[in-house]
Amino acid sequence: MTNPIKTNTIDTYWNLKLEAVKENLENNNFEVFIAQTAEAAKNIAVDQIIPGLDIKSVSWGGSMSFIRTGLFHALKDNKDLEVLNTYDKSLSQAQMLELRRKSLMVDLFVTGTNAITEAGHLVNLDMVGNRVAAIMWGPKNVLLIVGRNKLCGDLEDAMFRIKNYAAPVNAMNLSKKTPCAKTGVCHDCASPDRICNYWTITEKCFLKGRIKIILVNEELGF
Repeated sequence: MTNPIKTNTIDTYWNLKLEAVKENLENNNFEVFIAQTAEAAKNIAVDQIIPGLDIKSVSWGGSMSFIRTGLFHALKDNKDLEVLNTYDKSLSQAQMLELRRKSLMVDLFVTGTNAITEAGHLVNLDMVGNRVAAIMWGPKNVLLIVGRNKLCGDLEDAMFRIKNYAAPVNAMNLSKKTPCAKTGVCHDCASPDRICNYWTITEKCFLKGRIKIILVNEELGF
């Protein structure tokens, strides 16, 4: 069960925004849920979404939001699933790349998105490309966990947010040796550690409902 709607005015404001973007996302063939907290998002995934999918295998792409909900640990320790854990730091680079390739064929792929526009379009910028590739094609089902801080007015706002906030902060978090990790400003660099390589804009979901989105009325991730 989801938590009841919180009554303070900021949360009320965001609920109105999330309901509006939910409607636009659904018009674009995404299946959408709204949770009031990160914990409620995990409960929606575990109790409402996953039981109806008949999944046998699961993997994920980089997402702080996914970890914050606790869903990562709930899935990682599920003995009934084949788990392709692309967060396993004991793997070599070659092993990690191979596991990421295999994760494109799982029944459920869980990750986040860098931004959602008010028109209901997903905007992402990736380093390796496995996350955006899985969103577009491969896994039978995709689940995105998205905090309210990812909502942007339009495509221009979304791209600005990603390049000027999400990417520098993520580079810092990952200890990347990029100019933005030192300055907090995008330099359109040529660093070997550059994490800004693959842009994708997802306007609609095909097949209808393949991509499921939980919008969370909290700030999650970058």
